[in-house]
Amino acid sequence: SLEANLKPLVQWLLDLGMDKSQAAKVIARFPPICGLSLEANLKPLVQWLLDLGLDKSQVAKSISRHPPICGYSLEAKLKPLVKWLSDQGLDKSQVVNAFAGQAQICSLSLEDNLEPKVHLLGARGFSQTDIARTLATCPQILGHSLERMRYRIGVMEAAGLLT
Repeated sequence: SLEANLKPLVQWLLDLGMDKSQAAKVIARFPPICGLSLEANLKPLVQWLLDLGLDKSQVAKSISRHPPICGYSLEAKLKPLVKWLSDQGLDKSQVVNAFAGQAQICSLSLEDNLEPKVHLLGARGFSQTDIARTLATCPQILGHSLERMRYRIGVMEAAGLLT
């Protein structure tokens, strides 16, 4: 029943460090969370995020800011994203910061979204070090559309801010 699933879920969210308002928003923004198993899905996700290096408050913040993270596969989505970020030159603390501050990047496709954006930066003269620095200090750039990135880079080039 909904009550049998909902009460433990709400308690788990509260135990994670959310207040009742945040827990309600998580459920309202991502209703499928009610169908996820605490033992098979949610607790392993939180443990993985903790093992990655996030602290409990960062995990709670990531889930409250982007509740769909709870439904992503560790093996098919989250672990490949961590590997990809590492492959771009981010160190472990930078990967943690990206997850903690911009959990919505987890929703983006590596092949269809993230790779083309990094390719654009490289094609516009960014070195691998520049790309890593950009992703580490401004991971939200990954959430911008390719068109927006092209436009902004063009404006910076026209102003002489990029060489």
